[in-house]
Amino acid sequence: MARAAFRSRPPLRRPKEGLPPDKEKGRGAKSNASGRYEKLAREAASDGWDLEEEAAPLKTEVTVESPRRIINYVDSPFVGFDRSINPIRGCEHGCIYCFARPTHAYYGLSPGLDFETKLFAKPSAAALLRRELSAKSYAMRHIAIGTNTDPYQPAERRYQIMRGLLEVLRDFRHPVSILTKSQLITRDLDILKEMARLGVVRTMLSVTTLDARLARAMEPRASTPKRRLEAIRTLADAGVPVGIMTAPMIPGINDEELEALLEAGKEAGAAFAGYTILRLPLEVAALFREWLEAVFPDRAGKVMRLIRDMNGGRDYDVNWSRASELRSVYAKLIAERFKIQARKLGLGAANSPLRHDLFRVPVEKTRQLSLF
Repeated sequence: MARAAFRSRPPLRRPKEGLPPDKEKGRGAKSNASGRYEKLAREAASDGWDLEEEAAPLKTEVTVESPRRIINYVDSPFVGFDRSINPIRGCEHGCIYCFARPTHAYYGLSPGLDFETKLFAKPSAAALLRRELSAKSYAMRHIAIGTNTDPYQPAERRYQIMRGLLEVLRDFRHPVSILTKSQLITRDLDILKEMARLGVVRTMLSVTTLDARLARAMEPRASTPKRRLEAIRTLADAGVPVGIMTAPMIPGINDEELEALLEAGKEAGAAFAGYTILRLPLEVAALFREWLEAVFPDRAGKVMRLIRDMNGGRDYDVNWSRASELRSVYAKLIAERFKIQARKLGLGAANSPLRHDLFRVPVEKTRQLSLF
């Protein structure tokens, strides 16, 4: 019998020293449990053969899909926008804490390794967006990109979906905000500079830690912290509004770096900043606990106690963690630290205004001249 697909390995006993255990090298999740809608559940089991050969690395599979619409309309009191675009479903960055992981369960896939290895790209996104923005019924409001999965994950190098979307948004002079963990955003600097001159674009780089090894453990295929700060500097030098998002803050893991992150962002050229505290909805809670036990076994219990304290005794409770008035002492402390440091550094809020008065449907260029 072949060996079990997911065999245990020695945990990293000293945090931030060395690389994380690699049941699946270069991936965030440590397992691939079935989604919550599946009738059958998969569970890895040892067959007794303690063989030492390396498992074949998981390869990323990208499936092209053809949606009927590309703008997602959002009705939530917890976000500052009412529409977004996700160029790719799933995310190869593999951030273990990603709150978007449970969406893969809707398609019969696992929020674990499937989420970061089985992706769905939308090459028709730009054409769909042009059609939707051209509709007489369209009511213009700012579009947020990067709020669910990263628009500049590795597959974007091949498909260039995001670049196509930006070309459309530029042509329509449509306001947009972009959040990413990838230096790849600087590839589109030419378009972003044009949009910046019009005042219709705002960008943010998410930087969760300055420790490359910790970043490698939490966000295995995202750009390194150094590259993200370099991207902030490149955007700022080009006149593109850019900020730093210190998200998520995880108690006992990276929250001690909050002030240093904001200082590094400011030094790189960030003009504004934001933060969020870790959320563990649905399957993310079990995946995160599993990761904690593997990578930080000495502090896993403490970290989860602090997380539960910020969620009313649960792994996740939206009425606690995202309430308008913070309830836990720890959450209030993080909020106060952020407020003090941001004020000290002169970093504004992550909602700098965008122009909404320039939107127009561009005139189609045709060979036939107009009679008027």
